[in-house]
Amino acid sequence: MVDAKGRDLNQAWIVSIGAELALGQTVDTNAAWLAAELARLGVRTERHLTVTDDLAAIRDAVTQAADAAEIVLITGGLGPTDDDVTRQALAEAAGEPLVRYAASLEQIRAFFAARGREMIERNEIQAMFPRGAEPIENTCGTAPGIAMSLRDTPVFAMPGVPFEMKTMFKRDVAPRIKSGVSAGVILSTVLRCFGLGESDLGERIADLMKRGRNPEIGTTADLGVIGIRINATADSEPSARELLADAEAELRSRLGRHVFGRDDDTLASVVGAVLAKRGQSLSTAESCTGGLIAKLITDVAGSSAYFVGGAVTYSDEMKTSVLGVDPELLEAHGAVSEPVAEAMARGASTKFDTDYAVAVTGIAGPAGGSPDKPVGLVYLAVAEPGTATVRRLLLGADAPRHVIRQRAAMSALDLLRRRLVPNCGQKAAD
Repeated sequence: MVDAKGRDLNQAWIVSIGAELALGQTVDTNAAWLAAELARLGVRTERHLTVTDDLAAIRDAVTQAADAAEIVLITGGLGPTDDDVTRQALAEAAGEPLVRYAASLEQIRAFFAARGREMIERNEIQAMFPRGAEPIENTCGTAPGIAMSLRDTPVFAMPGVPFEMKTMFKRDVAPRIKSGVSAGVILSTVLRCFGLGESDLGERIADLMKRGRNPEIGTTADLGVIGIRINATADSEPSARELLADAEAELRSRLGRHVFGRDDDTLASVVGAVLAKRGQSLSTAESCTGGLIAKLITDVAGSSAYFVGGAVTYSDEMKTSVLGVDPELLEAHGAVSEPVAEAMARGASTKFDTDYAVAVTGIAGPAGGSPDKPVGLVYLAVAEPGTATVRRLLLGADAPRHVIRQRAAMSALDLLRRRLVPNCGQKAAD
């Protein structure tokens, strides 16, 4: 089936309406959810527009979307208050008046009556639609959706309340879109990487990221963790899964041990899974991170199966009294040093009687640095049966305090991961 312009409906724009979204006061989860649902239908979302509660701005946005897209989805602005002007903007864009639909008005009255409430006059605006549009019943709230054609492009406007929007989309909008979509499916997965800069990683996979390839591959970075998204388009789900599998295998081959997981995996969940499977235990000793490593570990459900506990030893005295670090070691090398990091890890392993212990000591700033030991200098250590491993990191004297702490905690977990599974990942030049 094709639309009025003779196109298969495979490409969409999503328009999100609300001042709270445009000002960053509320995170727009609706657009992300809709884009994922469209992908399952074989429809690629090409653009997200966020518009404040202004009639002219909404009118211009939906007109632009209708001119460029094959499907337009709109959320928000269908309520009864003065700042809800999506229906008025659609009417202006279509050059049609708003008209009252009696059936919709009765459905709204029935919604209030079922809850023992009387509908106030203000709610009558929700039964007004651009002439020629089709109401979409809202079974979860008072705001019906709107289905219409604008510039020969199908447009679906839905409420901004997430559960109302999701119900309406699944029940009424998705089937209509599916009937107009040419055969095909888009499947996605994300590989999670750590320990390689984004530019270095990009250099290794540059040919795989060229525009026009299928699967489509792109990267995002967040405090050292790089996500590599793979979008595979095919005529059938098995074919798309095969494309995903081939691309993932090639990426793992090139990136080796830097790949630690996929989709919702975190460094903490990955190391936790290995420890739980082996029946081994873990403890932590933290200075500059202030318990952040323990938090990341215990953010994972079921971490009590392997995580025994941790110590935040911020002062030299606590490093000695709690972890047993030799005062002479502190005097000779300072708290931020390789020998002290190792002693902290060994001390935690002994105190908590665990198979593995992770320790971190460093200078998170913004003060406290020196030419020999600048802000951003961090030592990590992992104590394990029979040995200990220490790593020195320079995380940047100009990096904010919270960034240094977060990167130090993530790096500590990654060091543990590499010790737990020394040959993890395919062989690659690390």
